[in-house]
Amino acid sequence: MIRPDQIADFQRDGVVMLRGVMSDWVEVMRAGVARNMADPGEYASENAVAEGRFFDDYCNWQRIPEFERVVRESPAAELAACVMQSHRVQFFHDHVLVKEPGTPKPTPWHQDAPYYFVTGSQTVSLWIPLDPVEKASLRFIAGSHLWPQMVRPVSWADDSDFYESGDDWTPVPDPDADPGEAQVLEWPMQPGDVVLFDYRTVHGARGNASPNRRRALSLRWLGDDTRYVERPGRTSPPFPGHGMKTGERLRADWFPVIREG
Repeated sequence: MIRPDQIADFQRDGVVMLRGVMSDWVEVMRAGVARNMADPGEYASENAVAEGRFFDDYCNWQRIPEFERVVRESPAAELAACVMQSHRVQFFHDHVLVKEPGTPKPTPWHQDAPYYFVTGSQTVSLWIPLDPVEKASLRFIAGSHLWPQMVRPVSWADDSDFYESGDDWTPVPDPDADPGEAQVLEWPMQPGDVVLFDYRTVHGARGNASPNRRRALSLRWLGDDTRYVERPGRTSPPFPGHGMKTGERLRADWFPVIREG
């Protein structure tokens, strides 16, 4: 399902795109997204768009049976193991993102890692479109997972600091306005194609100007070296009451180990 050169691309760029590796699971995922949108979870958001609709929700796999099937039975965990070069693969969380036709709101440039209570070099998100995407697929800054400082996490509502702290962050980049030496990677994709990217890889997306919906399911995974880390505020997702301490592996009763050995 994945070649050695594609694993090398992931390690170098922090992202790789694979064609058709989740095609057999598209209808299952579509059914799960439909169930999720009909019955949103506690973290669901409409993202305050003036035009169109940008729905997202996460942490629903335990109550959406289609998502649990994908987590436990699909090739996703094996793909995660391969690109992370990890023996152990632990599931972190699911994330549904739906941009309806004519929704100009972009997804801002950001890294996922600063919003999470996870640290480590072996992490990966699988972003799986459930509709054809041309201009509304994810965009990535190649090699940004190796930057020495993480990008300033901000609230997407008003660009304010996500954490009230004096931490030293790299400013949020804008390779469209100031390309510099940034290499931006993006691909037209079909349902069942997958983009795999490191939590530290800077990414964003344009609005959806097409006449078609853009549904996507993202599955986040943890590898051998990932550990819990304390952040200077409420993380996203927050997972209240987890009881973990810095340096510990994430608790397996909340974040199941899907593959080991």
